[in-house]
Amino acid sequence: MGIPYGAFMTANLLTYSNLFACGIARSGAYNRTLTPFGFQSEQRNYWDAPDVYNKMSPFMNADKMKTPLLLVHGEADNNPGTFTLQTERYFQALKGLGAPAKMLLLPKESHGYVAIENILHLLWEQDQFLEKNLKGK
Repeated sequence: MGIPYGAFMTANLLTYSNLFACGIARSGAYNRTLTPFGFQSEQRNYWDAPDVYNKMSPFMNADKMKTPLLLVHGEADNNPGTFTLQTERYFQALKGLGAPAKMLLLPKESHGYVAIENILHLLWEQDQFLEKNLKGK
């Protein structure tokens, strides 16, 4: 499970390995071309290193995803690197390609989730997802 950069790495790990039965990614950035002026320790911009941005983007490799993934995002995320659009588009790509993905958008939540109702619902969704994808494996 990962949150922002961890969500991005979770998606990449599931895309390129079969080490995990499933994954949960929360509030991530899955298309690095939408963060064109660097991310984490990458200081080059997209136009200086387009191959890096494309190869590191789970969105660009959605056709390789075969592992169940629960994508979670706050519906009102105001973090400029992790707009909700990142999760919505990645989910659409995964579903369109037949990947076993589920998306949960938390209403009125920003980058960090604070409403008790949303946190409880998130915990329930995660429990259901893990029960379905881990039980008996």
